Amino acid sequence: MTSRLDRLRSAVGRWAAKAAERRAEAEAGPPGPDDIDRRLSNAEAGRAQAEAEAGGTGHTSGYVPPPPKYAPAIAAKPEPAAAVPWGVRVAAEAGWRLLVLAGVIWVLMKVVSTISLVIIAFSAGLLITALLQPTVARLRRIGLGRGLATAITFIAGFVVMGLVGWFVVWQVMENLDTLTDKVQDGIQELKNWALNGPFHVSEDQINDIAQNLSDWIGDNSKELTSAGIEGVTVILEFLSGALLTMFVTLFLLYDGRRIWEWTLKFVPAAAREGVAGAGPRAWATLTGYVRGTVIVALIDAVFIGIGLYFLKVPMAVPLAVFIFLFAFIPIVGAVVSGALAVVVALVTDGIFTALLTLCVVLAVQQIESHILQPFILGRLVRVHPLAVVLGVTGGSLIAGIPGAVVAVPLVAVVNTVVGYLKGYAQEQALRQLREAAPPPGSGERDPAEPEQ
Repeated sequence: MTSRLDRLRSAVGRWAAKAAERRAEAEAGPPGPDDIDRRLSNAEAGRAQAEAEAGGTGHTSGYVPPPPKYAPAIAAKPEPAAAVPWGVRVAAEAGWRLLVLAGVIWVLMKVVSTISLVIIAFSAGLLITALLQPTVARLRRIGLGRGLATAITFIAGFVVMGLVGWFVVWQVMENLDTLTDKVQDGIQELKNWALNGPFHVSEDQINDIAQNLSDWIGDNSKELTSAGIEGVTVILEFLSGALLTMFVTLFLLYDGRRIWEWTLKFVPAAAREGVAGAGPRAWATLTGYVRGTVIVALIDAVFIGIGLYFLKVPMAVPLAVFIFLFAFIPIVGAVVSGALAVVVALVTDGIFTALLTLCVVLAVQQIESHILQPFILGRLVRVHPLAVVLGVTGGSLIAGIPGAVVAVPLVAVVNTVVGYLKGYAQEQALRQLREAAPPPGSGERDPAEPEQ
């Protein structure tokens, strides 16, 4: 019993000594070489005393020596992000952002395809408004009220467009029988040329081609019927889109400025001033493009139509109207409308008339591209031909013919807006530098001035 009390007292004493020693070490700071030797000796002495108390067996009873203070620290493992190479991290950061951007574009494409009728109608109304709005402004300058000027311009504009459409349909129906007879005669001449020409095609081969064509029509009668039903659906969509376009045009003509001011409320306050300045410039670009394109298309249609009339090509007037309409699709429209005129001339009047028609079309289009467009459109809506081709192709893939019509004015407007915003940002930066510059006479250099 006494030995146990003695051991307990010695353990309590050692604990108190160690506590006092730790407090002294904390107050004294990091240990030096002498302190390390002293601790080693104290640890050896404590171990020897514990072994003696345990009976000299070399085994301590419940005594675990503490780790030495001079033991080196184990280096921590780096974070996983730090272990990844810098190039891989940059690629991963760019990759997930590109995936998010692709997802946003995909969703936008789905939304656009769902409401394509609304977007096409609004775009068409915007283009028609750009064409008619100068007339409204002129009528208001001579003293007419906004409502009366809008009503006169709106009614007159859509009446003219309706009369043009009616005239085209009337001319096609009037010349349809003549065109059918001409086509049949052209097919017969083509057959005779194939039989007697240098290719030595036999009549049996021609009959086989005609039989295969007839069999194909019979085999695909369901597809042709469904295409006819889809055509009826397209006509209904066209009528509803035309009605919506009329409403859009009417309200834009009457209240376009207020609509623009209301739209600016959705722009962040920091960017509102720049967008407000870019809007009128974008509208001027759109107006200049539409008016210039109408003038150029009208000149093309008149001169090509006169050439077709003197060459006695059937349906010269409807073909001229088609040339006028297709002129709103840059590059592609001119090629398609010119090819249509040449094909009609070839089928109806032979290869010589077709060659003369091709010469007329090419001559007028060369005058248009090298004289009319630079003179009428000027630098206001100048767009690089590559941007025109890519824009027309992308617009046609997204929304067909309406997308091809809208693509080029959209590219021109975006070009104007980006150029203005870039210049506006540079002007704001210079203004901030001037405001931060020291007052004159202080001896410090103005940071907005270049170094000498």
